[in-house]
Amino acid sequence: MALAERLKAEIAARESDLVALTQDLIRIPTLNPPGAFYREICDYLDQRLLKAGFETELIRAEGAVGDSDAHPRWNIVARREGGRPGDTVHFNSHIDVVEAGHGWTVDPFGGEVKDGRVYGRGACDMKGGLAASIIAAEAFIELCPDHAGAIEISGTADEESGGFGGVAYLAQQGRYAHVDHVIIPEPLNKDRICLGHRGVWWAEVETKGEIAHGSMPFLGDCAVRHMGAVLQEMETSLFPALAQKRTAMPVVPEGARQSTLNINSIHGGEPEQAAGYTGLPSPCVPDRCRMVIDRRFLIEEDIEEVEREVRAVLETVRRGRPGFDYDITELHRVLPTMTERDAPVVGAVAQAVRNVFGREADYVVSPGTYDQKHIDRIGRLKNCIAYGPGILDLAHKPDEYVGIADMVESAQVMALALSELLDAAGTPPS
Repeated sequence: MALAERLKAEIAARESDLVALTQDLIRIPTLNPPGAFYREICDYLDQRLLKAGFETELIRAEGAVGDSDAHPRWNIVARREGGRPGDTVHFNSHIDVVEAGHGWTVDPFGGEVKDGRVYGRGACDMKGGLAASIIAAEAFIELCPDHAGAIEISGTADEESGGFGGVAYLAQQGRYAHVDHVIIPEPLNKDRICLGHRGVWWAEVETKGEIAHGSMPFLGDCAVRHMGAVLQEMETSLFPALAQKRTAMPVVPEGARQSTLNINSIHGGEPEQAAGYTGLPSPCVPDRCRMVIDRRFLIEEDIEEVEREVRAVLETVRRGRPGFDYDITELHRVLPTMTERDAPVVGAVAQAVRNVFGREADYVVSPGTYDQKHIDRIGRLKNCIAYGPGILDLAHKPDEYVGIADMVESAQVMALALSELLDAAGTPPS
């Protein structure tokens, strides 16, 4: 039997192990924020990967954004050397999940299996992908113990909040300097290869006013009304302009092929009172209003122009509105990234998709960022993609799930990609 068929059969035989592993990972509630149970999930992965012959290291991102004694940012990096010199293939998955939220019909941390799916927060984003990469590596090692090069698997912190306590920290420490290929098992569908992502610019806009008694608002200056004028100008000029900007990047879904701006939050006036407070608010004119904006931009756009467009809105309002004043503060910026289709890791995964599914892979770009940004910008490694099981639309939703068959087939693709990238054809048959 050809190696590809043996690998697929070996992974199919490990389906129950794949399901159990995914359930175990879901049942560790690694909520971010605040960054709970990071050490526990790293310890779990440590024991699993040691048994598979990996050398492991637990790394705390001391001093990184979010790291604290109460919630230390733990990461695990595991490495298994082959029998001959060759490339290093690195599978990177984030261990954190977002809050469960409301609307679940199953226990969000129960790992329930029904109708061919594993349910739970993080099932598709991305503990199912992490489990699939582990099963793929273990099956490959079983059949090709003397493969060339090395396999690495990492579980990293804080991707959901920027990745600064995870992949960014590891990249700053030079942990990708020796790596040749990176596969990030984000949920982009099992027959898609994700080449990269759009850019992001987050900023906080603050409008200023003057406090006064709410019965005499004419004696004050309402910062919330000033913010309303900003929103109206955005509706009039900025949103229509963004809708006209289109990209050649294969971003999914279709609506994300244009530039977008989301109003992430608005806070003005008195702070909300704690739950259980039964009193009325005091009658005051709000003297401050803050808005956080989330601007997603295209590879064809310049980051400085993105910022200038927002400032132009504010200056237009200033010119036409007496007493208007504002501050704007950048919170976060990430440049777009896109790996070329002829990159080695793309070719290997595309060939594996063709073998498993009998059709060509779709090439896509993510509407939001993920840890490829740090592999690219800090780690200086362009040969990186996202590929994994799961449906992106289910991420962060109630009743999140990952299909069991999808995980099996994605693990088969990952194992076949390993056989291509690590010269398993030169491995003596076992």
